Amino acid sequence: MKKKNAAEQPLGHRERQIMDVIYRCGEASVGDVLNGIDNPPSYSAIRKMLGVLEQKGFLGHRREGTKYIYKPTQSRQSAGRRAAKHLLSTFFAGSTTAAVNTILDVSADNLTDADIKRLRDLIENARQQEK
Repeated sequence: MKKKNAAEQPLGHRERQIMDVIYRCGEASVGDVLNGIDNPPSYSAIRKMLGVLEQKGFLGHRREGTKYIYKPTQSRQSAGRRAAKHLLSTFFAGSTTAAVNTILDVSADNLTDADIKRLRDLIENARQQEK
């Protein structure tokens, strides 16, 4: 069986929480992450998860005195694209149509006229790029 590249592995719940804190802050220490998460695990657990996220390629760090300061290695948008690709392949067999249909099914009541216009514009733009 082919081993996945670490960067292709999905993030767990706590890892997503940690990345959210770091994206909001721009960069963060273990203490910053602890303060940014509701009901956080221990200091050592956060430190370990930051190391795992670094091994997976999501974070880099620099040393500031005795602390490590962690920073994302890619933009939130780029990470979102990677997550979306994983979601598409895992749950929708690569079908964008099936994914969009599901998203619309669960959120249709919340769509405004402006949202619908924006979606139409995005679809039209995608059509134009194909040509």
